[in-house]
Amino acid sequence: MDSQHLKHLLKQVQSGEVDLDKALQRLKKLPFEDLGYAKVDFHRHMRAGVPEVIYCEGKMPEHLRGISAKLAQHHCNILATRADRKVFECIQEAVADSEYHETARIVVIKPRPVEQVGNIAMVCAGTSDVPVIEEAAITAEVLGNQVNRLYDCGVAGIHRLLDSCEDLFKANVAVVAAGMEGALASVVGGLVSCPVIALPTSIGYGASFGGIAALLSMLNSCASGVSVVNIDNGFGAGYQASLINKLAAKTMGSLVENTK
Repeated sequence: MDSQHLKHLLKQVQSGEVDLDKALQRLKKLPFEDLGYAKVDFHRHMRAGVPEVIYCEGKMPEHLRGISAKLAQHHCNILATRADRKVFECIQEAVADSEYHETARIVVIKPRPVEQVGNIAMVCAGTSDVPVIEEAAITAEVLGNQVNRLYDCGVAGIHRLLDSCEDLFKANVAVVAAGMEGALASVVGGLVSCPVIALPTSIGYGASFGGIAALLSMLNSCASGVSVVNIDNGFGAGYQASLINKLAAKTMGSLVENTK
């Protein structure tokens, strides 16, 4: 139950349309509902502004169907991450109104148009990093952010990045995905005045240790204003970028109002 539904229920109680016992019965499910195998959190949208996100890896098909169906009764634009096509088909059996973003491995359950605000630059080093940065990009878009994709801008051909500087300078926050040695985040951090979220990927040969080399490089960035999420955590980067971008958009909106 989100804030809109809660207000509606309280108005129904106030008008006498719904009695107290029925209201209490519905409110019992306000924080979460125990399905036996999962405690589905309906209250998260009221706390954080975003419905509970389903992490699909490791979940049984019947559990995915049950969780998806239950969340869909209360929310729209529900994200299901790390989903392959079989997982998408499984979710679609429970909620037909779902769409699949194959590159990002994200299912959006009950997708609905949402106003997109601000400006997030999504930057990646090579095309092998695209699935990870796309997870960040789709996450941010579903959460209501304007996203600008700047792909294949690695430091091995730095002129490709420099050609995108005009777009970078307009961003409220930049997410930078790179594998190998992960140098791109430091380079972007040295160019822009906005926060940079470094997103290490597991792309690279043996000595990259599945993304650990990029992670350590980003953690040791000499550029100020660079923060780091975990290896291949596109969802986390997109979510964090959304929080920063919306704060920036809200601040800019307030400044515009004050100048009128």
